[in-house]
Amino acid sequence: MSRQRTITAAPRDLRKTVASGAMLAVTLVWLSPMAFLVMNTLKTATDYTRGPLKLPTSFNLLDNIAKAWAQGIQGGFINSLIYGAASSLLAVLLAAFAAYGIVRLKLPRGLAWFLFIYSGTIFPLQMYLIPLFKSYIALGIYDTKLGLFAFYTAICIPFATFVMRGFFLTVPWDIQEAAEMDGASSWQVFWKIMMPLAKAPFLMLTLVQFTWVWNDLLFGMILVRSPDARPVQVALLGMQSLYGQADAPTIITATLIVSLPTLILFLMLQKHFVRGLALGTTS
Repeated sequence: MSRQRTITAAPRDLRKTVASGAMLAVTLVWLSPMAFLVMNTLKTATDYTRGPLKLPTSFNLLDNIAKAWAQGIQGGFINSLIYGAASSLLAVLLAAFAAYGIVRLKLPRGLAWFLFIYSGTIFPLQMYLIPLFKSYIALGIYDTKLGLFAFYTAICIPFATFVMRGFFLTVPWDIQEAAEMDGASSWQVFWKIMMPLAKAPFLMLTLVQFTWVWNDLLFGMILVRSPDARPVQVALLGMQSLYGQADAPTIITATLIVSLPTLILFLMLQKHFVRGLALGTTS
């Protein structure tokens, strides 16, 4: 009996070993570009010319960070933080208002309103370029922070409305009815009951929309021209086109710095991200 158990346990151990080895190999392949990226941020320009895969001979990270910040990404980094945080929070809040009105207040033609809002996701974003460009010039908001902020806010609302609507459909009506029987107004039900319950999808959507705004390059190039208003991805692109002023380790360091905010936010909010995605897409 014990021999049979030993024989059956051996294939299990072998499968676990193979699976662990495969996962380790995939992890190493996945992390190797980041390792090379970090390694090259430590180099001087002279070290980099010896080869991007060779180990650095000196520690030059702090100098590269200072040059990357001063030469290219400082203004764009701050602009994108403002664009991302403000537009994502406002967009998700407006989407919550819309979803609450459609689902919980039972607005007339609520489904039609939802489809109208969500129709903004039907067409490719590139189709908006020419109409947006002409409209912004006519309105006088081309090449302004306000114009780019307004676009980022508007473009994030449809998907956020879809997710928040899905969440509000799952909230039991007994909760709302009990609050209304206690004298709570529609605003109080929304702000003091629904929004605390919607914390997970709200944070998940804010993270998703912030990531999209942070990584946007196309609309930042089209709708903004001046360095004072451009987002960080446009600033990084401009830095890469100035090879005479920024050496390769400085550009690589700038790329690493730009990738940090979304990574840090995801690590901080990953629990809410997974839970919010599950709650918001279940109807």
